[in-house]
Amino acid sequence: MLWRCRRGMKELDILLERFARERYEHVSSDDQRAFARLLDLPDPELADYFLGHAVPTEPDLARLTRLIAAPHR
Repeated sequence: MLWRCRRGMKELDILLERFARERYEHVSSDDQRAFARLLDLPDPELADYFLGHAVPTEPDLARLTRLIAAPHR
């Protein structure tokens, strides 16, 4: 999973790896499956989602991108 979080953009690496290391095991199995689907998307599409230029059409991916981008406390 961590290897799949390594992308072509450092910003994506940081967001995705931090989520995988710190939060992945604490989210629901539905969110874990959604995360796997999210990792299948191309970098430009992911960047658009995390930079707020676009929103995934699938509600579970939209919610997960918000969760990943949100500061973790």
